[in-house]
Amino acid sequence: MKLKSALLASAALALAGCSEVPTGPDAPHGPPPPAAAELAPVAAATPLDASLLQRPHEDYRLGPGDQIGIEVVGNADVMAAYPPSGVASVTVGPDGKVYYFLLPGIDVWGLTLGQARDRISDQLHHYLKNLPPISVSLVSAGSRRVWILGRVGSPGVYTLAGPTTLLDALANSGGLASGSAIASLASSLGVSSLGSSAGDSADLSRAFLIRDGRVVPVDFQRLMREGDLTQNVYLEPDDFVYVPSVHAHRVYVLGSVAQPGSEAMRGSLTLVQAIALSGGTVEGAYLKEVAIVRGSVSHPEIGIVSVSDILHGKALDVRLEPGDIVYVPRSPYDQVERYARLIVDTFARTVGINEGARAVSNNASGVGVGISVSP
Repeated sequence: MKLKSALLASAALALAGCSEVPTGPDAPHGPPPPAAAELAPVAAATPLDASLLQRPHEDYRLGPGDQIGIEVVGNADVMAAYPPSGVASVTVGPDGKVYYFLLPGIDVWGLTLGQARDRISDQLHHYLKNLPPISVSLVSAGSRRVWILGRVGSPGVYTLAGPTTLLDALANSGGLASGSAIASLASSLGVSSLGSSAGDSADLSRAFLIRDGRVVPVDFQRLMREGDLTQNVYLEPDDFVYVPSVHAHRVYVLGSVAQPGSEAMRGSLTLVQAIALSGGTVEGAYLKEVAIVRGSVSHPEIGIVSVSDILHGKALDVRLEPGDIVYVPRSPYDQVERYARLIVDTFARTVGINEGARAVSNNASGVGVGISVSP
Protein backbone atom coordinates (compact mmCIF):
# COMPACT_ATOMS: atom_id res chain seq x y z
CA MET A 1 0.00 0.00 0.00
CA LYS A 2 2.93 2.37 0.52
CA LEU A 3 3.83 1.67 -3.11
CA LYS A 4 0.27 2.50 -4.15
CA SER A 5 0.40 5.82 -2.30
CA ALA A 6 3.78 6.61 -3.84
CA LEU A 7 2.46 5.86 -7.32
CA LEU A 8 -0.55 8.04 -6.61
CA ALA A 9 1.57 10.96 -5.51
CA SER A 10 3.90 10.57 -8.47
CA ALA A 11 0.97 10.45 -10.86
CA ALA A 12 -0.45 13.62 -9.34
CA LEU A 13 2.83 15.45 -9.85
CA ALA A 14 3.07 14.21 -13.41
CA LEU A 15 -0.47 15.40 -14.13
CA ALA A 16 -0.05 18.80 -12.46
CA GLY A 17 -0.79 21.52 -14.95
CA CYS A 18 -2.39 19.22 -17.51
CA SER A 19 -5.14 21.75 -18.07
CA GLU A 20 -2.51 24.17 -19.35
CA VAL A 21 -1.35 21.84 -22.15
CA PRO A 22 -2.54 23.13 -25.56
CA THR A 23 -4.40 20.76 -27.83
CA GLY A 24 -4.82 20.51 -31.59
CA PRO A 25 -2.62 19.54 -34.53
CA ASP A 26 0.21 21.85 -33.45
CA ALA A 27 0.18 20.79 -29.84
CA PRO A 28 3.44 19.42 -28.44
CA HIS A 29 3.59 15.81 -27.38
CA GLY A 30 2.60 15.28 -23.77
CA PRO A 31 -0.17 14.04 -21.52
CA PRO A 32 -3.70 14.86 -22.70
CA PRO A 33 -5.83 17.28 -20.69
CA PRO A 34 -7.92 15.80 -17.89
CA ALA A 35 -11.43 14.70 -18.72
CA ALA A 36 -14.62 16.14 -17.32
CA ALA A 37 -16.43 13.78 -14.96
CA GLU A 38 -19.60 12.15 -16.24
CA LEU A 39 -22.08 12.28 -13.39
CA ALA A 40 -25.60 10.98 -13.13
CA PRO A 41 -28.41 12.39 -10.96
CA VAL A 42 -29.19 10.44 -7.82
CA ALA A 43 -32.77 9.34 -7.28
CA ALA A 44 -34.67 11.62 -4.95
CA ALA A 45 -34.00 11.02 -1.28
CA THR A 46 -36.70 9.79 1.03
CA PRO A 47 -39.13 12.72 1.36
CA LEU A 48 -39.39 14.58 4.60
CA ASP A 49 -41.41 12.79 7.21
CA ALA A 50 -44.59 14.82 7.69
CA SER A 51 -44.17 14.55 11.46
CA LEU A 52 -41.09 16.79 11.24
CA LEU A 53 -43.35 19.65 10.18
CA GLN A 54 -45.71 19.25 13.12
CA ARG A 55 -45.36 21.52 16.12
CA PRO A 56 -44.08 19.41 19.06
CA HIS A 57 -46.63 19.06 21.83
CA GLU A 58 -44.39 17.43 24.42
CA ASP A 59 -43.83 19.47 27.57
CA TYR A 60 -40.38 20.90 28.18
CA ARG A 61 -38.18 18.51 30.15
CA LEU A 62 -35.43 19.82 32.37
CA GLY A 63 -31.76 19.08 32.00
CA PRO A 64 -28.32 20.34 33.10
CA GLY A 65 -27.90 24.06 32.45
CA ASP A 66 -31.59 24.97 32.75
CA GLN A 67 -32.45 27.72 35.18
CA ILE A 68 -35.73 27.51 37.07
CA GLY A 69 -37.54 29.85 39.41
CA ILE A 70 -38.96 28.38 42.64
CA GLU A 71 -41.43 30.33 44.77
CA VAL A 72 -43.17 29.38 48.01
CA VAL A 73 -45.83 32.04 48.53
CA GLY A 74 -46.66 33.05 52.08
CA ASN A 75 -43.90 31.20 53.95
CA ALA A 76 -41.83 33.77 55.87
CA ASP A 77 -38.81 31.49 56.37
CA VAL A 78 -38.43 30.65 52.71
CA MET A 79 -39.13 34.19 51.51
CA ALA A 80 -36.53 35.54 53.93
CA ALA A 81 -33.97 33.14 52.51
CA TYR A 82 -34.46 34.59 49.02
CA PRO A 83 -34.99 38.34 49.34
CA PRO A 84 -36.57 40.50 48.21
CA SER A 85 -39.35 38.59 46.45
CA GLY A 86 -38.74 35.13 47.87
CA VAL A 87 -38.24 33.69 44.39
CA ALA A 88 -35.15 31.49 44.09
CA SER A 89 -33.38 31.23 40.75
CA VAL A 90 -31.75 27.79 40.70
CA THR A 91 -29.66 26.17 37.98
CA VAL A 92 -29.88 22.46 37.24
CA GLY A 93 -26.38 21.14 37.84
CA PRO A 94 -24.32 18.77 35.68
CA ASP A 95 -25.66 15.94 37.85
CA GLY A 96 -29.23 16.89 36.97
CA LYS A 97 -29.97 18.08 40.50
CA VAL A 98 -31.14 21.36 42.00
CA TYR A 99 -30.16 22.60 45.45
CA TYR A 100 -32.85 24.70 47.10
CA PHE A 101 -33.39 25.97 50.63
CA LEU A 102 -32.64 23.17 53.16
CA LEU A 103 -33.12 20.37 50.70
CA PRO A 104 -30.39 17.99 49.59
CA GLY A 105 -29.88 17.67 45.86
CA ILE A 106 -33.20 16.97 44.13
CA ASP A 107 -32.93 15.10 40.84
CA VAL A 108 -35.07 16.87 38.22
CA TRP A 109 -33.31 15.67 35.05
CA GLY A 110 -35.93 14.64 32.52
CA LEU A 111 -38.87 15.99 34.53
CA THR A 112 -41.46 18.46 33.30
CA LEU A 113 -41.91 21.66 35.28
CA GLY A 114 -45.02 20.18 36.90
CA GLN A 115 -43.20 17.00 37.90
CA ALA A 116 -40.28 19.01 39.26
CA ARG A 117 -42.70 21.13 41.31
CA ASP A 118 -44.31 18.03 42.81
CA ARG A 119 -40.94 16.45 43.67
CA ILE A 120 -39.63 19.64 45.33
CA SER A 121 -42.90 20.07 47.21
CA ASP A 122 -42.75 16.49 48.52
CA GLN A 123 -39.24 17.09 49.88
CA LEU A 124 -40.12 20.45 51.44
CA HIS A 125 -42.89 18.78 53.47
CA HIS A 126 -40.13 17.16 55.55
CA TYR A 127 -38.92 20.59 56.66
CA LEU A 128 -41.93 22.88 56.60
CA LYS A 129 -45.36 22.36 58.15
CA ASN A 130 -48.52 23.60 56.48
CA LEU A 131 -46.59 24.13 53.25
CA PRO A 132 -48.49 26.43 50.89
CA PRO A 133 -48.49 25.68 47.15
CA ILE A 134 -45.23 26.30 45.35
CA SER A 135 -44.62 27.34 41.78
CA VAL A 136 -41.79 26.33 39.45
CA SER A 137 -41.13 28.25 36.23
CA LEU A 138 -38.51 28.08 33.51
CA VAL A 139 -36.24 31.12 33.71
CA SER A 140 -33.85 30.16 30.91
CA ALA A 141 -33.30 27.07 28.80
CA GLY A 142 -29.72 25.85 28.80
CA SER A 143 -29.99 22.11 28.25
CA ARG A 144 -31.67 22.05 24.83
CA ARG A 145 -29.32 23.53 22.25
CA VAL A 146 -28.91 23.69 18.50
CA TRP A 147 -25.90 24.71 16.43
CA ILE A 148 -26.40 27.35 13.73
CA LEU A 149 -23.08 27.92 11.96
CA GLY A 150 -21.67 29.18 8.70
CA ARG A 151 -22.85 32.17 6.69
CA VAL A 152 -25.37 33.53 9.16
CA GLY A 153 -25.34 36.85 10.94
CA SER A 154 -24.44 35.51 14.39
CA PRO A 155 -23.26 31.90 14.20
CA GLY A 156 -23.25 30.01 17.46
CA VAL A 157 -25.10 27.71 19.83
CA TYR A 158 -28.72 28.62 20.56
CA THR A 159 -31.17 27.32 23.14
CA LEU A 160 -34.53 25.78 22.36
CA ALA A 161 -36.88 27.18 24.97
CA GLY A 162 -39.88 26.13 22.92
CA PRO A 163 -40.93 24.82 19.52
CA THR A 164 -38.60 26.36 16.92
CA THR A 165 -38.63 25.93 13.16
CA LEU A 166 -35.59 26.01 10.90
CA LEU A 167 -36.67 29.39 9.56
CA ASP A 168 -37.12 30.71 13.11
CA ALA A 169 -33.63 29.53 14.04
CA LEU A 170 -32.03 31.17 11.00
CA ALA A 171 -33.83 34.43 11.78
CA ASN A 172 -32.75 34.28 15.44
CA SER A 173 -29.14 33.79 14.36
CA GLY A 174 -29.18 36.97 12.29
CA GLY A 175 -30.31 35.50 9.01
CA LEU A 176 -28.23 34.38 6.07
CA ALA A 177 -25.20 36.34 4.99
CA SER A 178 -27.03 37.03 1.74
CA GLY A 179 -30.44 38.17 2.91
CA SER A 180 -31.88 39.46 -0.33
CA ALA A 181 -32.96 36.01 -1.54
CA ILE A 182 -35.34 35.56 1.36
CA ALA A 183 -36.25 39.11 2.31
CA SER A 184 -39.70 38.84 0.73
CA LEU A 185 -40.29 35.49 2.41
CA ALA A 186 -39.33 36.95 5.78
CA SER A 187 -41.73 39.83 5.30
CA SER A 188 -44.60 37.55 4.30
CA LEU A 189 -44.07 35.43 7.40
CA GLY A 190 -43.85 38.41 9.72
CA VAL A 191 -40.18 37.85 10.53
CA SER A 192 -38.55 41.21 11.16
CA SER A 193 -35.30 40.46 9.34
CA LEU A 194 -33.25 37.54 8.20
CA GLY A 195 -30.19 39.70 7.87
CA SER A 196 -27.92 40.87 5.09
CA SER A 197 -24.21 41.22 4.56
CA ALA A 198 -22.69 42.71 1.45
CA GLY A 199 -19.70 41.09 -0.18
CA ASP A 200 -20.55 37.53 0.80
CA SER A 201 -23.33 35.04 0.17
CA ALA A 202 -24.61 31.73 1.40
CA ASP A 203 -24.51 28.57 -0.69
CA LEU A 204 -27.97 27.15 -0.07
CA SER A 205 -27.31 24.16 -2.32
CA ARG A 206 -24.64 22.92 0.10
CA ALA A 207 -26.45 23.86 3.33
CA PHE A 208 -27.54 20.97 5.52
CA LEU A 209 -29.22 19.93 8.76
CA ILE A 210 -27.72 17.01 10.71
CA ARG A 211 -29.75 15.06 13.25
CA ASP A 212 -28.43 11.99 15.05
CA GLY A 213 -25.50 11.77 12.63
CA ARG A 214 -27.56 11.86 9.44
CA VAL A 215 -28.62 14.55 7.02
CA VAL A 216 -32.29 15.47 7.26
CA PRO A 217 -33.45 15.82 3.63
CA VAL A 218 -34.30 19.52 3.82
CA ASP A 219 -34.04 21.46 0.57
CA PHE A 220 -32.71 24.84 1.74
CA GLN A 221 -33.08 26.35 -1.73
CA ARG A 222 -36.78 25.50 -1.89
CA LEU A 223 -37.33 26.85 1.60
CA MET A 224 -35.38 30.09 1.23
CA ARG A 225 -35.72 31.01 -2.43
CA GLU A 226 -39.16 29.61 -3.24
CA GLY A 227 -40.83 29.99 0.14
CA ASP A 228 -41.71 26.30 0.25
CA LEU A 229 -42.75 25.80 3.86
CA THR A 230 -42.99 22.05 3.38
CA GLN A 231 -39.24 22.22 4.08
CA ASN A 232 -39.58 24.25 7.28
CA VAL A 233 -39.02 21.48 9.83
CA TYR A 234 -39.09 21.89 13.59
CA LEU A 235 -35.67 21.59 15.18
CA GLU A 236 -34.76 19.17 17.94
CA PRO A 237 -32.07 19.40 20.63
CA ASP A 238 -28.52 18.89 19.31
CA ASP A 239 -29.48 19.58 15.69
CA PHE A 240 -26.65 21.04 13.62
CA VAL A 241 -27.37 23.54 10.84
CA TYR A 242 -24.59 24.68 8.55
CA VAL A 243 -24.73 27.17 5.68
CA PRO A 244 -21.44 27.38 3.74
CA SER A 245 -20.16 30.31 1.74
CA VAL A 246 -20.60 30.30 -2.02
CA HIS A 247 -17.00 31.52 -2.23
CA ALA A 248 -15.53 28.44 -0.51
CA HIS A 249 -13.61 26.94 -3.43
CA ARG A 250 -12.73 23.62 -1.87
CA VAL A 251 -13.03 19.94 -2.65
CA TYR A 252 -13.54 17.28 0.00
CA VAL A 253 -11.64 14.00 -0.03
CA LEU A 254 -13.06 11.38 2.33
CA GLY A 255 -12.93 7.67 2.99
CA SER A 256 -9.81 5.52 2.68
CA VAL A 257 -7.19 8.24 2.42
CA ALA A 258 -4.47 9.13 4.90
CA GLN A 259 -5.80 12.59 5.71
CA PRO A 260 -9.54 12.92 5.02
CA GLY A 261 -10.65 16.52 4.81
CA SER A 262 -10.86 19.42 2.36
CA GLU A 263 -8.41 20.90 -0.10
CA ALA A 264 -8.44 24.46 -1.39
CA MET A 265 -8.70 24.79 -5.16
CA ARG A 266 -6.01 27.09 -6.53
CA GLY A 267 -6.53 26.82 -10.24
CA SER A 268 -7.27 23.41 -11.70
CA LEU A 269 -7.30 20.23 -9.64
CA THR A 270 -7.73 16.65 -10.78
CA LEU A 271 -9.01 13.59 -9.00
CA VAL A 272 -5.59 11.98 -8.65
CA GLN A 273 -4.03 15.23 -7.45
CA ALA A 274 -6.72 15.65 -4.78
CA ILE A 275 -6.18 12.12 -3.47
CA ALA A 276 -2.42 12.70 -3.41
CA LEU A 277 -2.85 15.96 -1.48
CA SER A 278 -4.84 13.98 1.10
CA GLY A 279 -1.81 11.81 1.80
CA GLY A 280 -2.62 9.06 -0.68
CA THR A 281 -4.68 5.99 0.02
CA VAL A 282 -4.54 3.67 3.01
CA GLU A 283 -4.48 -0.09 3.15
CA GLY A 284 -7.72 -1.60 1.91
CA ALA A 285 -8.68 1.26 -0.42
CA TYR A 286 -10.70 0.13 -3.42
CA LEU A 287 -9.55 2.33 -6.31
CA LYS A 288 -11.69 0.81 -9.03
CA GLU A 289 -14.85 2.61 -7.89
CA VAL A 290 -13.93 6.01 -6.49
CA ALA A 291 -16.94 8.29 -6.30
CA ILE A 292 -17.27 11.95 -7.19
CA VAL A 293 -20.40 13.58 -5.77
CA ARG A 294 -21.37 16.99 -7.10
CA GLY A 295 -24.30 19.35 -6.84
CA SER A 296 -26.64 20.14 -3.97
CA VAL A 297 -26.85 18.12 -0.79
CA SER A 298 -30.53 17.43 -1.40
CA HIS A 299 -30.14 16.59 -5.12
CA PRO A 300 -26.59 15.29 -5.68
CA GLU A 301 -25.09 13.76 -8.78
CA ILE A 302 -22.55 10.95 -8.64
CA GLY A 303 -19.91 9.56 -10.96
CA ILE A 304 -17.84 6.42 -10.47
CA VAL A 305 -14.22 6.59 -11.67
CA SER A 306 -11.55 3.89 -11.76
CA VAL A 307 -8.45 5.55 -10.34
CA SER A 308 -6.66 2.26 -10.97
CA ASP A 309 -7.22 2.72 -14.72
CA ILE A 310 -5.95 6.30 -14.51
CA LEU A 311 -2.75 5.24 -12.74
CA HIS A 312 -2.14 2.51 -15.31
CA GLY A 313 -2.68 4.87 -18.24
CA LYS A 314 -5.94 3.25 -19.31
CA ALA A 315 -8.08 6.33 -18.68
CA LEU A 316 -7.71 10.09 -18.41
CA ASP A 317 -7.57 11.78 -15.05
CA VAL A 318 -10.73 13.68 -14.13
CA ARG A 319 -11.01 17.41 -13.59
CA LEU A 320 -12.74 18.40 -10.33
CA GLU A 321 -15.00 21.36 -9.63
CA PRO A 322 -15.36 23.46 -6.45
CA GLY A 323 -17.58 21.72 -3.92
CA ASP A 324 -16.95 18.21 -5.26
CA ILE A 325 -16.85 15.37 -2.75
CA VAL A 326 -14.38 12.59 -3.55
CA TYR A 327 -14.92 9.32 -1.73
CA VAL A 328 -12.42 6.44 -1.78
CA PRO A 329 -14.23 3.28 -0.59
CA ARG A 330 -12.95 0.02 0.89
CA SER A 331 -15.23 -2.20 -1.15
CA PRO A 332 -17.39 -2.12 -4.30
CA TYR A 333 -20.68 -0.29 -4.07
CA ASP A 334 -24.01 -2.02 -4.41
CA GLN A 335 -26.67 0.63 -4.99
CA VAL A 336 -25.42 3.92 -6.35
CA GLU A 337 -28.18 5.93 -4.64
CA ARG A 338 -27.33 4.46 -1.26
CA TYR A 339 -23.64 5.01 -1.97
CA ALA A 340 -24.24 8.69 -2.73
CA ARG A 341 -26.37 9.24 0.38
CA LEU A 342 -23.78 7.64 2.65
CA ILE A 343 -21.13 9.89 1.12
CA VAL A 344 -23.27 12.99 1.68
CA ASP A 345 -23.84 11.96 5.32
CA THR A 346 -20.10 11.49 5.76
CA PHE A 347 -19.41 14.87 4.18
CA ALA A 348 -21.92 16.58 6.46
CA ARG A 349 -20.54 14.93 9.60
CA THR A 350 -16.98 15.88 8.63
CA VAL A 351 -17.89 19.51 8.04
CA GLY A 352 -20.05 19.55 11.15
CA ILE A 353 -17.30 18.23 13.42
CA ASN A 354 -14.72 20.67 12.08
CA GLU A 355 -16.98 23.73 12.09
CA GLY A 356 -18.32 22.86 15.54
CA ALA A 357 -14.79 22.50 16.90
CA ARG A 358 -13.80 25.85 15.42
CA ALA A 359 -16.87 27.47 16.96
CA VAL A 360 -15.73 26.28 20.38
CA SER A 361 -12.03 27.07 19.94
CA ASN A 362 -10.11 29.08 17.36
CA ASN A 363 -7.16 26.73 17.90
CA ALA A 364 -9.08 23.58 17.02
CA SER A 365 -7.40 21.45 14.38
CA GLY A 366 -9.28 19.84 11.53
CA VAL A 367 -10.68 16.35 11.91
CA GLY A 368 -10.93 13.80 9.13
CA VAL A 369 -13.88 11.45 9.12
CA GLY A 370 -14.21 8.32 7.05
CA ILE A 371 -16.71 5.48 6.97
CA SER A 372 -16.68 2.13 5.29
CA VAL A 373 -19.30 1.89 2.57
CA SER A 374 -20.25 -1.75 2.30
CA PRO A 375 -22.52 -3.26 -0.37
